[in-house]
Amino acid sequence: MAKVAKIWDGTAWVDLATSVPDLSNYQLKSEGGLTFVKKQTIGTAVSSVTVTDAFSATYDNYKIMVSSGVGSGTNYLTLSLGAANSLYYSALTSALYSNATVLTANTNNGAAFGQAGWTSPGMISLSVDVINPFLSKNTLISGNFAGTSVGGSMGGIQDSTTSFTAFTITPAGGVTLTGGTIYVYGYNKG
Repeated sequence: MAKVAKIWDGTAWVDLATSVPDLSNYQLKSEGGLTFVKKQTIGTAVSSVTVTDAFSATYDNYKIMVSSGVGSGTNYLTLSLGAANSLYYSALTSALYSNATVLTANTNNGAAFGQAGWTSPGMISLSVDVINPFLSKNTLISGNFAGTSVGGSMGGIQDSTTSFTAFTITPAGGVTLTGGTIYVYGYNKG
């Protein structure tokens, strides 16, 4: 026997299979999970993309993802927070698909997280968690990327207690980005 979903309409339990109550006056409570914050389209042949009003007191932690788009060449994507141009520390471990050669890279007191994502003429790949960006604490980052020939994971810290509301994605080595969408989600506090 199939279970039937019911919802409390303020007076009685209502069977959702036979009656759809007016939920316009109800607020859904979410425990855990992600909530959409904003999206920004990447332009044509841009050397960087800044996303403003991405972080606030609403969430402590965020997910940034790039969907679609292409680069004019192949290189890493850097990620910087607000106007901070120092105190970025990060490490990357990646491997080539063809022969499993392990590649490493790091940023030591850099101007941005140096290896937050990847771009090539066929794609843009960036998926990172950002922890504490709005709080007056160190901001941590953890992410993964996949390219046409390499995949990797990175982590790092922005070693200041600055409160950030914006971030910038910049391809390294003079590469430009075209198309695609940057999505920002907040992790619900539960």
